Amino acid sequence: MAKKTTKKQLSPLQEQASKGGKARAKAMTPKQRSENARRAVEARWAKAGKPTMLRATHGSLEHPLVIGDIELPCYVLEDGTRVFSQRGLQSGLAMGVRGGALRMAKFADDIALNSSKHQGLVARFKSPINFVSPTGHALGYEATILVDLCDAILDARSEKELKPGLAVVAERCEILVRAFAKVGIIALVDEATGYQYERARTALEDLLQEFLSDELRAWVKTFPNAYFKQLCRLKNIPMRPDMRFPRYFGRITANIVYKRLHPGLLNELQSRSPVNTKGNRPHKLFQWLSEGLGHPQLLQHLGAVIGLMKISPDYETFKKHLDVVAPVSTNDPAQLRLPTMED
Repeated sequence: MAKKTTKKQLSPLQEQASKGGKARAKAMTPKQRSENARRAVEARWAKAGKPTMLRATHGSLEHPLVIGDIELPCYVLEDGTRVFSQRGLQSGLAMGVRGGALRMAKFADDIALNSSKHQGLVARFKSPINFVSPTGHALGYEATILVDLCDAILDARSEKELKPGLAVVAERCEILVRAFAKVGIIALVDEATGYQYERARTALEDLLQEFLSDELRAWVKTFPNAYFKQLCRLKNIPMRPDMRFPRYFGRITANIVYKRLHPGLLNELQSRSPVNTKGNRPHKLFQWLSEGLGHPQLLQHLGAVIGLMKISPDYETFKKHLDVVAPVSTNDPAQLRLPTMED
């Protein structure tokens, strides 16, 4: 028979201290809680006789590096080291998150098994960087390791030594390497000319999207999940991963998005993709937008829309905000040329 355990009774003084601690935690701002968590981690490591971990001064889970549908949480440590989180790196390469750092080291070992060129990569994966992120202790790798890993995987593929199950990982690596190479050149020119001090904060990330290959565009959802997640919340509809959105979401989207992008744009898009006998449109409206002008403007507008959704408690409040920030276009469409596919 299992021995029954009884909860240890706290003394009145201990109970009062516990309540006080909970009250203080509840009153803290997210930034204060993050700092508190960092200090707690550092205290535990100091007590265990371990060296003090470096703290992330920039970066968070909420603002990853986004390349198409690949999200890579990244940080800059207080000594200037750029790192990708271990879990984020695995997830970004479509490897799942099980196994942690040991799995990453084993994976690198398998990839570099028949290549002396990539043996240094294995050692780097066997020594992840312990650091303190805004949410506490984390493991990461110096950022350039991603390019080296992608090179190793692509080399293995070219030598026909890549396991069949890693084909998707190799495809992602090819996308990343191409994007990083192109943006890297831009960054070097900007640094040499001093332009990096004038460009927009997100300019390089935007360039990654601009350089996406045609193959990757098929992976990218023009309307991100965040849009539908927020729309469901504002309409008090539970969102499920497999759900089919209500038909009226199409009418709402026409008003929220297309009527506000450009005068007469909605009518033009609808005329190019008329409703068929089943009551459906054979093509999504956004597929008629041009790559050079229409599509970028759509993405920019969607970003603003999602931001307004997040700060709005209900749909009516959101619409009021939207009407101020991006009112419905009412100018004469005959006076303006539409940014469509033929531009």
